[in-house]
Amino acid sequence: MSKINFRASVTYLIILVIYTCATLSAQAQHFYFTGNKSKDAIGFDLVKNLIIVPLYLNGKGPFNFILDTGVGPLIITDAALIDSVGINIARSIKISGLGKGDEIDAFLSNDLSAKIGDAHIDHIPTAILKNDIFGLSNYLGTRIYGLLGYYFFNSFIVEVKYSTKRLLFSDPGAKIKIKGEGIPIVIDSYKPYIKINIESPEHGKLDLKTLVDNGASHALSLERLNEQPFPVPANTIPGNLGVGMSGPIDGNIGRVSLLKIGDYTLKNVLVSYPKYDDVAAKILLKNRNGNLGADVLSRFNIVFDYSRNFMYLKRNSQFNRPFDHDMSGIELYADDDGKTNRYLVSRIEPGSPAQQADIQVDDEILLINFVPVSSYKLNELNNLLKSVDGKTIILYLQRNKEQLVKVFKLKRRI
Repeated sequence: MSKINFRASVTYLIILVIYTCATLSAQAQHFYFTGNKSKDAIGFDLVKNLIIVPLYLNGKGPFNFILDTGVGPLIITDAALIDSVGINIARSIKISGLGKGDEIDAFLSNDLSAKIGDAHIDHIPTAILKNDIFGLSNYLGTRIYGLLGYYFFNSFIVEVKYSTKRLLFSDPGAKIKIKGEGIPIVIDSYKPYIKINIESPEHGKLDLKTLVDNGASHALSLERLNEQPFPVPANTIPGNLGVGMSGPIDGNIGRVSLLKIGDYTLKNVLVSYPKYDDVAAKILLKNRNGNLGADVLSRFNIVFDYSRNFMYLKRNSQFNRPFDHDMSGIELYADDDGKTNRYLVSRIEPGSPAQQADIQVDDEILLINFVPVSSYKLNELNNLLKSVDGKTIILYLQRNKEQLVKVFKLKRRI
């Protein structure tokens, strides 16, 4: 059930869907305001650094969608919406994607209307996955129906205020005051790219091109360097980096000493190194080195202006928070059986404190440090498990019909 980072697989889906949907309709596809309105603002939820917004489809909803600069078409991960909102299917396709496994089925539509705040769009290109392979609802602990990306960002000047969880969006011609350092972006295949600089003991200083991807919860993922797999440093730990279209994606987790974006410098940044054969070798990633994710982007308030090829960064109160990886070795998911806050173990990292304490996959957590887990949201529980190096954790578990107590200490492993 681990669904930490599904970005690379979504990229493959986008490449296919964009060109297929383009043949279905010649109509302009932009969000628009009616009447004299030129700007709007809504609140959003922030879970694992991912932005969750309410979206209406064909006049019904709201449905929770992740707002994601890394996707092009509207992606629906819950196929039940086909019937509940009345989606007309244009055709079906099979996708052979990333990871280890079989092809998956998806449907395409170009006859769906959407609304966010007071902004509307008609005939938005849409891909509907027949089966929810990503398990976003389980991963985030709240019901998620899909992802909204390019067509929203391309329609407006979009300001993401991570500090106050507010989303402001304005027509490109509206008079607004933009604050922050301007960073040039390049829109390629419906997604924004920027130049960054990193520094590490192994490679010294490197200039890299990365996708700006606020729909990926990691900090930085490095895939290619000089047309070869990005070299993995010696000081890393193995990790499950998520799930692709065709199964799990393995890799390693390490750090770089410095990450520089414009005049901003971040230190000791976590980096994912996905296994090359599972990711970069399977899709068209030759024009980029990696992926800049939400664990970095959420440290800023950001303005995206696709019409002028710029994004603007202004550091917020979270800028100096440390980059911490899970210190327990436990990956959790919220069980989708109608029960409130029921959390089970989806994966145990090899060599972690949890493995040494004999915690196992499918164990259900009942109490943590003598507090019922029903009092926690999944996001809060995950934050607790990466909170303080050396902190003692006492878990009361249900394993089949047996109840067990397990004790271990959190350990910073990277």
